Parts: sequence; C-alpha cells; structure tokens
Amino acid sequence: MKILYAIQGTGNGHLARATEIVPILKSMSETDVLVSGTQADLKVPFQIDYSFSGMSFIVGQNGGVDILNTIKRMPVRQFFQDIRTLPVNKYDLVISDFEPVSAWACWLRRKSCIGLSHQNAVLHPSAPKPDINDLLGKLILKRYAPANIKYGFNFKASLPTIFPPVIRAAIRNAEPTVKPHYTVYLPAYSNQQIQDVLSQIPDIEWQVFSKHSRNSYTVGNIHFQAVSLDGFTESFLTCTGLICTAGFEGPAEAIFMGKKLCVIPMKGQYEQYCNAAYLKSMGIKVLDHFTNSAPELTDWIQNSNPLQITFPDLTKEILESMLKKNS
Repeated sequence: MKILYAIQGTGNGHLARATEIVPILKSMSETDVLVSGTQADLKVPFQIDYSFSGMSFIVGQNGGVDILNTIKRMPVRQFFQDIRTLPVNKYDLVISDFEPVSAWACWLRRKSCIGLSHQNAVLHPSAPKPDINDLLGKLILKRYAPANIKYGFNFKASLPTIFPPVIRAAIRNAEPTVKPHYTVYLPAYSNQQIQDVLSQIPDIEWQVFSKHSRNSYTVGNIHFQAVSLDGFTESFLTCTGLICTAGFEGPAEAIFMGKKLCVIPMKGQYEQYCNAAYLKSMGIKVLDHFTNSAPELTDWIQNSNPLQITFPDLTKEILESMLKKNS
C-alpha cells in the first residue's frame, strides 16, 4: 500500500502532530509527505516529498489574520495548477490533515480522501460552539479541504470517529517539573503589544516565543525568542503556565502536563472561537483579547488551578484501524 499524507502548514500544530503520525505511517506502509502553507515556523524531522504554497491565512500583529495581506499573497493560479498536477491516483490512500491541495485534487479526480484533523471534530454537532455565528468561518471549515471520509481529534473522545489529542513523545515521556516562569505563544500580536501587557506584571518571568523575532532579546522580565520546536518544548516542560492562542495542540499538551492555561482566540478564526468555547466549558481561562488584559492575567496567575487529563496514547491504534477500514 502506498500512502500520501498531506499536512496543513499554515500553523505549527498540524506539523507538531505530524512528527508523531508520519513515523508511524512510514513504519506501516510506503508513505510520501505533502506540506502546503507558508506560515509555519517548525522544522520537521522527516522528508517532505511535495511542498506547495497552498492557501495560507497570513497572521497579522493585531490579534488576528491580516485579511488584506492574505488576499494580496493568495497564489490562486498556482493553487489550481498544483491541484491539477498532484498525482493522487498513484496512491492507494490519501490522508489529509486539513490540507487543501490534496483534498481538492482527490475531489477533481473523484478519488476517496480521508480527512484526519481537529477541524473535523470541531464541525461535529456534539462539539461546543461559540455564541458568535460566523457563517463564513463555518463555510471555510467545511469547504477548505473537503474529504468524504472524516476522522477528528478533540479535547475529549466523544464518538468512534472522534479521538483524543495526539501528544508528542517529547511531552508524553517527559518528567513534569514546575519552575516560576510562564511560556507565551501569541503569534498574532506584535512584540511591542506583548511587552506593553506583560511588563505590567513585573514579578513574573515571561518566556515569549515570537513569529516576529529572529534573535533573542530581553526587556526587563520578558525574554523574547524565535519559535522553534525544541526551544518551545524546553520552556513549556518546566513552566508554571502557558498563555497561547486557542489552537488545539498547544492547549491539549498543557492540559496533559497539568500546566495552568490561558487562551486567547485569534480574531476572525471561527475554529479558535469553537476551541475557546470547548476549553471554557472545561474550566480553562479564556480572554477575548490580549490588549489591556494585565488585570485578568494577574487574577489568573493568583487564583486559577491547572486542569490535568492524561490523554491515552492511541495514535498507532487509530492509524492501524483507519488503514484497515479504508484499504
């Protein structure tokens, strides 16, 4: 059996999950890897066989997606060319982690596409939804990477096709420790905006991982550094708490490790609003925005307790079952 595993490269979470999934797939069958997107910061420890621009949303510096820059840099002609030329028919199975080129290439050729992503779980009627009714956001989630067979990951395994989070081995096998620093990953805010807020809480050591920094530097109690998987993991494993966007992998790892967690959904990202609603229902601190949030963050630091859930390691079992059913 020959497999194409296609990964959404717009954010770091999909690639982080792939560091666990790809080696297992390669041990089970001949597997090629496709990555599309331009916004990820992580280097992956496996060969990428296809690399495409895809259809990326460009992260801004004011809390959300930079719509104008996204439209300006949208490579529409190249996207359609990649769909037409990607040889999906040479594979027995195509698995898409919310990756649009492979998904639409399968749709064009009427070939089955297996969707294996957090987004599939978000769309399920049983998942908590935010108060906001974002019709465009829902449409994007449904149509961005269409798949006719759908499996999902979420914070709780609620159905036979909805699985618990994939926790990286570097996290799962680590000995948890707690040092006084807090780890911060808010890619949609500028360094200056982050500094303006965190400098108001001077008795905390902040370790900030920034999309907008190539070099490390320190301002008072705030240490800024570029995003890297190893650097972030080292900081995260020993932190007291994590402040991050309302993505999926980062919050799931924080809950697994029993770290204090505060999330801020990116503006205009319906999936993150859904995640925030789910996490809020679990007792996690959710902020609507980061600007002027120092009083709320101080209260969170002083009065909140961490949530810990030991998510089972089912990745190999999930993939074996999925391949058996769809081969």
